[in-house]
Amino acid sequence: MKEMVTLTMKEQKRVMVINEVERGGVRGREAADVLGISVRHLRRLMAAYRKEGAVALAHGNRGRKPANAIEEGVRRCVVDLARSTYLGFNQQHFTEFLAEREGICLSRSSVRNILLGVGIRSPRKRRPPRHRRRRDRYPKEGMLLQIDGSPHDWLQGRGPRMSLIGAIDDATGKVPYALFREQEDSHGYFLLLKEIVSRQGIPQAIYHDRHSIFEVPANEREYQTIQEQLAGKPVLTQFGRLMAELGITPISALSPQAKGRIERLWGTLQDRLVNELRLAGVSTLEEANRFLPGFLDRYNARFAVPPEQAGSAYCSTQGIEMETFFCFKYERVVGADNVVRFNGQRLQILPSPDRLSYARCSVEVHQQLDTTLKVYYQGRYLDTCPAPVEATQSRKMIAATALDTATKPRQVTRPAAPNHPWRRWVYHANLK
Repeated sequence: MKEMVTLTMKEQKRVMVINEVERGGVRGREAADVLGISVRHLRRLMAAYRKEGAVALAHGNRGRKPANAIEEGVRRCVVDLARSTYLGFNQQHFTEFLAEREGICLSRSSVRNILLGVGIRSPRKRRPPRHRRRRDRYPKEGMLLQIDGSPHDWLQGRGPRMSLIGAIDDATGKVPYALFREQEDSHGYFLLLKEIVSRQGIPQAIYHDRHSIFEVPANEREYQTIQEQLAGKPVLTQFGRLMAELGITPISALSPQAKGRIERLWGTLQDRLVNELRLAGVSTLEEANRFLPGFLDRYNARFAVPPEQAGSAYCSTQGIEMETFFCFKYERVVGADNVVRFNGQRLQILPSPDRLSYARCSVEVHQQLDTTLKVYYQGRYLDTCPAPVEATQSRKMIAATALDTATKPRQVTRPAAPNHPWRRWVYHANLK
């Protein structure tokens, strides 16, 4: 019984040419040129064809297991890890952790083929492509930072929902700093920019959305005082005031797509960081902030790109007192008793060599990031101390204390029984 064999298009072409040579319709040199082989190799193929037929033209490795095939044990191990320890990892992230932590060095395409073979697809959903024109990166590091916050279930139910506040450099794609907060707030952005300025310097521009942290809403601008309107003073938020004092140019994005670089960053972190937080057993905000710096170092080493121009565009911070900028500033009028009131607190301004009394003066109260208060008058720091409690406030405190005392259950004391041990001891001691 003759063996059945299926030939490829290339092998079928060889059969046709060899048959033509056998019939004398084509010479050997011409046939070799048509097939792209040497005359010597053509003679070997013809000799095998005469002896075994078309089977001799089939490739010898057909049906054999490739020498570089992945072992079945390794395949099972990859599938088990993908379904247990690294559940939820995308294929590239999973490939990196197989090499780093499991010692299994495979290419991403091999891992993808193994997982697709058992029906495991990438958990990351991708939108269909749309035509957009990508904006050119800024040429130097520090020329533009994009900042934003991302509220997300970063701990996957193991802890509270948090917001990740971070920045990304437009020229390099590097994340200079990020931190977790309970919610997206001005205090978090102050901490973010303070850390960036301390490590790198002052960026030239910041790209942000139109959140009320960065811009005063239009319906609130009408509450500007007459003095501010006459002075032409711009209406700024606390963070807007900070950028103006540092000389940072604010740029507002009109859509999320306009600041696509940091939006793509959140997509990557919500995929990679969430799984690494779970793998590390992180369940609190404090633990997440301790884990974050090491993750960002790995992220920057993996995804950051060199800038078009060498050097840094960050401005120097030499001679800048950080505390005078990175604080919340409020204007207050000093009372006749040289006392400033702020959020229920009363600060007594002490006399200074320049001036004995600051009554009716407009001063600036600086609330530091650690909630301590400082008072400044025309840029000069004023010594203060806690003011004595007013009589009305003192009466309220006494009334509250009395109310607490009245509501507490009264402790009832009972006399000791006649046969109590200490009574018996006293009785016997007197008899002696």
